[in-house]
Amino acid sequence: MKTKLIITFFGLILSASAVDAPAYPLTTCVISGEKLGGMGKPVKVTHEGTEVQLCCKSCLKDFKADPAKYAKMVTDAAAKK
Repeated sequence: MKTKLIITFFGLILSASAVDAPAYPLTTCVISGEKLGGMGKPVKVTHEGTEVQLCCKSCLKDFKADPAKYAKMVTDAAAKK
């Protein structure tokens, strides 16, 4: 009985978090313009609560130079959807 309750509880948590998380609004890297996933798994970084996905680790240097600029690109794209 306890096992079923625990599994059900964790299942509800997982499904609730999947519903709460909005889809990432962009399909390309905000730095290079390359398709996300085209160079392997996207690199995920966060700036002031906004997730930004980059096509590769090489784009991290440019992101770190002006993270607010790239985070704004993501929030602007999300607002348009």
